[in-house]
Amino acid sequence: MTEDSRRVFGLETEYGVQHWHPGSRPLSAEEVVRYLFRPVHAWGRSSNVFVRNGSRLYLDVGSHPEYATAECSTLDELIASDAAGDLMLHDLVVQAEEAMAADGIGGRLYVYRNNADSSGNSYGSHENYLLRRRTEYRRLTEALVPFLVSRQILVGAGRVVPAGTWPEGSGEAHFAFSQRADFVQEGVSSSTTRSRPIINTRDEPHADASQYRRLHVIVGDTNLSEHTHLLRFGATDLILRMIEAGFPLGDHQVADPTLAIRQISHDPTGTVPVDLREGRMSALDLQEHFLSAARRFVADRGAHHERVEEVLELWGTVLEAVRTQDLRPIEDRIDWAIKRRLLEDYRERHGLGWDSPRLAQLDLAFHDIAPGRGLFRVLRERGSVRTLLPEGAARAAVDTAPATTRAAVRAEFIRRAREVGQPYTVDWTSMRLTEHPLHTLSVKDPFETSTEAVDRLFDLVG
Repeated sequence: MTEDSRRVFGLETEYGVQHWHPGSRPLSAEEVVRYLFRPVHAWGRSSNVFVRNGSRLYLDVGSHPEYATAECSTLDELIASDAAGDLMLHDLVVQAEEAMAADGIGGRLYVYRNNADSSGNSYGSHENYLLRRRTEYRRLTEALVPFLVSRQILVGAGRVVPAGTWPEGSGEAHFAFSQRADFVQEGVSSSTTRSRPIINTRDEPHADASQYRRLHVIVGDTNLSEHTHLLRFGATDLILRMIEAGFPLGDHQVADPTLAIRQISHDPTGTVPVDLREGRMSALDLQEHFLSAARRFVADRGAHHERVEEVLELWGTVLEAVRTQDLRPIEDRIDWAIKRRLLEDYRERHGLGWDSPRLAQLDLAFHDIAPGRGLFRVLRERGSVRTLLPEGAARAAVDTAPATTRAAVRAEFIRRAREVGQPYTVDWTSMRLTEHPLHTLSVKDPFETSTEAVDRLFDLVG
C-alpha cells in the first residue's frame, strides 16, 4: 500500500444504559451515568476525556456513554480499539455497582451495544473515514449512498420489530436486518440529531484541512462480531477506494433513500426492488453489483487493505446466504444472522410469535456487554461465534494505542502527564499541559507516530 493510499478509520459507539432493581424504583439514565462516570471525573476532572489508549470517552446527549476509538490505519487496530471500549465501560459498571452498594442502592446496571430502546429512541454507531481533500465530495456521496442503503443485508445488527412498525403504522411483528434503518430521515445532511441522515456532511477533518476531510457515516448498526466489523469497514473502504480512483460504478442513485433503507431492512429475502433514479434494483442486486466491481478493482489495480481477500470472500458468502436463505455459513460470523438463529431456536422451542415480549427481552439481552451475561458474549465464550483477533487483543488495546497513527503520540503524552501529575487538556489534534499553555503540541498529520516532540516538551518543563 502506498503512503498516499493509507486510510484512517474511526468508530464512535453510543451505549444504552439501564438500572434494574426488583421491587424498587430504578435509577434514571442520568443517575446511572453519574455513577458510571464518577471514576472518570475523579482523574479527568470532566465527563469528556481522552483515555490512555488515545481514544475518547464522554457523555453524549441523552445520557449515553460514548466511546470514540483512537485513529486506526488497519482493520485489526480498529476492531481491537473498539472492543477496548466495551471493556472500559464494563470496568466502570463494576465500580459503579460497588459505589451504589456503598450508598445503599442495590440492583444491577446494564450497558448495551445497540441502537434503539423500548421508548422509540435511537442512538448511533458512527463511522469515520479519512479522505484526501482532492476527492470531489458530492460525487463521492452520490455513489456511496446506494451502497450504504443496501449494506444492511451484510452488516445489520438485526432487530425484533414490534407490530405496527412496517409498513408505516401497520404490519405484524417480525425480524428485520437493521436497528437503525427505521430512524433514518435523510440521505445526506449536516445534522446528526434533528434529522438523522445516512451521511453527515459536517466538515471536521481533525487534521490538516488543506489535505484531508472526514467522511462521517451515521447510518450503521452497532456491531458485535469481529467478522461483521471486518466486512462493514473493509467493504466500505473498497468502495471508497474505487470512487477515489474514478473506477466505474455506474449510476445507481436511489430515488428516496429513507424509504429504500426501510424497504430493504424489512425484507429478509433481499429481493424487494427499490426505486432508483433510473430503474429499480433489489438490495441483493445492488450488493452483487458492488461486490463484482470490488473484485475487478482489486484484480486490476492491486489496491487493497490488509484483509481484502477475507472481506471479498465473506461479502460473497453473506450474499449467497441471503439469496438461498440458507444462513448456516454465516450464523457464526454475521450479527443479524447470529441473532436470528438464536431467536428462531427459542421461538420454535417455546411456540412463540415474533410479538412475544420474551423475544424482545432476548433481543435486548443479546447486546448486553457484560461477560457471562450478554447473550452474544455467552455465545462467543462457548465458541459458537468465530473471532479474528488473538486472545487478549482487546484487553491489550485498553492500555495501548494504535502504533500506526498519531494516537500513539497522544497516548504517550497522556502517560507522561499522568506519570508526573501534570494537569492537561487534549483533543484530536493538540495536547497542552495546563500549567504550561505556551508549549502546546499540535499534530495535524494523522499518520505522525514520532513521540520526539512529547519527549522535548517534558524535558523542557522538567
